[in-house]
Amino acid sequence: MTTAVTLMALAGVSPGLAYAQPDTASAAVTGSAAAGLPEGWRVAGSGAGRELVWTAEEAVPMGDARVEFRVDGRLLGYPEAAADGRSFRLAIGAERVDGGARLSVTAGGRRLDAEAPAQAPRLRPAAPADPGARPEAPLPANPVDPGVPGPYRTVSGEYALKDVRLPGFPEPVEMRAAVTAPAGAPGRRPVALFLHGRHGTCYKPGVEEGSGEWPCPAGMRPIPSHQGYGAAQKLLASQGYVTLSVSANGVNGQDHRADDGGAQARSSLVRLHLARWAEWGEHPDKAPAVVRKAAAAADLSRVLLVGHSRGGEGVNRAALDSLSAPPAGQDGYRGPVRWKIRGDVLIGPTIFGQNPVPDVPSMTILPGCDGDVSDLQGQLYLDATRGVSRGAALHSAVYVVGANHNFFNSEWTPGQAKAPAVDDFWSDGEQPDPVCSPGTRTRLAAPQQQAAGAAYIAAAARLFVAGDDRVRPLLDGTGRRAPSAGPARVLTHAVGAGRVPAFVPGSPGAAAALTVSGAGRLCAQIDPDAARACLAPDEGGQSPHFASWETSPEPGRDAVALRWTRTGTPVTVRSERPVSLAGAESLALRVVVPPNTKGTELDVTVADASGRRAALGRVRVDGLPGSERTASYWAREVRVPLSPAVRARLDLRNIAALELAPRTAEGRAWLVDSWGFRPGLPAVRPVALPRVDVGRLTVDEGDSGVRTYRVPVTVSGSGSGQVRLFAPKPGADGADGADGFTSRVVTVRPGHQDIDVRVPVEGNTRYGWDVTRDAFVKAVRGIAVGAHRGGVTARNDDPMPEVRVTPVADAVAEGQALVWRVTLSRPADADILGGVSFLAPAGGAPELSTADLDPEWVRDTYGSVPDPARPLSRPEYPDAYAAFAVPAGETVTEVRVPTVRDGVAEPAEALRAVPFTYDAEWRQVPGREFTGTVRDAS
Repeated sequence: MTTAVTLMALAGVSPGLAYAQPDTASAAVTGSAAAGLPEGWRVAGSGAGRELVWTAEEAVPMGDARVEFRVDGRLLGYPEAAADGRSFRLAIGAERVDGGARLSVTAGGRRLDAEAPAQAPRLRPAAPADPGARPEAPLPANPVDPGVPGPYRTVSGEYALKDVRLPGFPEPVEMRAAVTAPAGAPGRRPVALFLHGRHGTCYKPGVEEGSGEWPCPAGMRPIPSHQGYGAAQKLLASQGYVTLSVSANGVNGQDHRADDGGAQARSSLVRLHLARWAEWGEHPDKAPAVVRKAAAAADLSRVLLVGHSRGGEGVNRAALDSLSAPPAGQDGYRGPVRWKIRGDVLIGPTIFGQNPVPDVPSMTILPGCDGDVSDLQGQLYLDATRGVSRGAALHSAVYVVGANHNFFNSEWTPGQAKAPAVDDFWSDGEQPDPVCSPGTRTRLAAPQQQAAGAAYIAAAARLFVAGDDRVRPLLDGTGRRAPSAGPARVLTHAVGAGRVPAFVPGSPGAAAALTVSGAGRLCAQIDPDAARACLAPDEGGQSPHFASWETSPEPGRDAVALRWTRTGTPVTVRSERPVSLAGAESLALRVVVPPNTKGTELDVTVADASGRRAALGRVRVDGLPGSERTASYWAREVRVPLSPAVRARLDLRNIAALELAPRTAEGRAWLVDSWGFRPGLPAVRPVALPRVDVGRLTVDEGDSGVRTYRVPVTVSGSGSGQVRLFAPKPGADGADGADGFTSRVVTVRPGHQDIDVRVPVEGNTRYGWDVTRDAFVKAVRGIAVGAHRGGVTARNDDPMPEVRVTPVADAVAEGQALVWRVTLSRPADADILGGVSFLAPAGGAPELSTADLDPEWVRDTYGSVPDPARPLSRPEYPDAYAAFAVPAGETVTEVRVPTVRDGVAEPAEALRAVPFTYDAEWRQVPGREFTGTVRDAS
């Protein structure tokens, strides 16, 4: 779907989060009549209240990835969603709308406003570039398999404590967890805490009906998402771990209110549970029955956190908050830290802030068929740590071919879950995906996926918590497999663990700037300009390494793009200052090749500062199985020994250039980075880096004049560090393609106001929406970032106009329209939104049905024309209604219900309805009932 619009001066965009706003379908002009917008899009409101609105044909399911509006691939912002999940709206204020670009709606890199893309020829399974190339052999088995159950019997149960209040959330959040622990294990036992992601919160037993509300409405039960990791918990408990899986429905139902998508709230919840376990360790008699039954004492100095989806971002934040306390006003836990996080496991995680904790080891599982967080943005838990701190902690990516997002949790898996559940990968029966549709050779069944997940979670526990280096080859790119993972094809690469940076494009830890010559170029991972971008939008498929963030282009994220048309055409990467590989055993490279390609071979050569060269060897890289719908442009780790350089007497302390020469006739590849590698795991000593948190200041707009406010920024800890600051560009018109933000690297120190972003707020006396101006930061070197985005929100402080509904034509003959007038007491800067719900007529009178009405009106109102016809009071979808809007600046609109002549002699039929509008908190405010009558025309 394309459109002829460009939104200018994007500094005024107000990013929100999904699931907060009322529906506006059919409320005003749509399609090409609205500034050239396609069907489903419109611009509503005026002045500061102008908004861009998109309405989907069907509800967008609740998931972990944020819904995004984009233009020409650049992020406009995060729209707010109606309660029915169909309509999404984004404040654009006074920004212009004119021609020349494409609008899109995405979530986790997947288009929501267009059909699934056709399979491009270049991404279809292809023959090897070299016809004689051998197929990739299965990885050798690791001698130690962490997925084998341990010697202990396990005991299980749940505890439920008093609900807690978290900052920014009006409703309390549950304190509930499922516990599985070893029975009879001696001594104090390590702890593994699981946190599920953003899923539906409530369900009605016996029907396919779910909800994202909290607390659950009457007649509905909480979805037990926290019970979905039972297999992994039981495996770890058999090996001696005390495990608990925390329920977070109360966060899921309210995280649309948070700039960070709920990361801080989830961190608070995790640390509140750990604090309770610390208390129970001191006072076992106060522990819940299941904790006393487990008998094994928890050793909170050895804690592994496991987070799925938004739960992954939550445990990452909990690890940071355990090292550096967040601002007190944002945190739901303010007690002492009586635990030590030894590592994080992140399963298909979100990373909206792209600020991972650099000094806590992590393993990130990337599901190759993820249909929710489908851009596999969790890759940034590795890539965004480079150069930020000392590089001692291992950060591993574990790519599971054929795994989807949901099936790692049995309570999100059809046939296993108590509540309704779905396969998140969007399969198309008419156009099945060759990699990920169920039944394909590469797609995993749910039990296979869960077994692989449990095995690699246990591998991380054994490495990060127990310190068993024998399982490291399963995680660090060495290329070993865990037999207990069954038929799953699992690939890994890593950064950190003492690797020495060699040639790392864009990394602040690189010794100096890089230049590229020959059949390659330095490319931008995030840039709307296809000539600069590493992977152009029309390439088909996605790369987890190039997952987008808040702005495009994004400085500081680069790679080396290689393209050649004949064998032996070299690409040379040269560092401005030589790098040291002294002490390394081999050179490790992370190289991407296009999906489904086989047999790409590269000769690897290095040169020192004196010009002496050494050929290190040849590497082979095969592409992952992929399609237009997958993020399969993913780097494989390959290594070549440095011994030839030693024999050639190169000065390993002064390596100046890396040369890659392809051995195939033509092809493409991307060098993500290269490192000096030696086996082993150095000691990790997490440090409390200075920390930056961007806050939000909410002010009343006032009645007149312009006031200037400063975006609140907190810098805590000691020492100094650098962040890249993105601030609204004053007076920007967006013509430079820079998303309306300025960007610069800032050195920050506690106690100093190094980040100074000021926002003007203009007052008026008209009702409108709140207006937001945002700024955000990303860690560069020597610093940790908690809340990455914040800003100033100018709150509307004017009352909503009064609304009155009066009849114009409430008694008509068949073929005429019933009409009511909606009148405001005064104009507003925003559309005044509302709707009409239909009730059964009083006294059992004959009721109008959908067959009595204009089919086009029925389709616009209900989404389809039901067959057989239905009474208006009993629509197919219980919450369906006819929407209306009084456009901004106006005071009158009409509600029309057009009827048709059916040629059937029948008594008069009645309509009974109740109008409603939305107040400032988006609650429905009902009006007075009204009725209408339609006479037979025969």
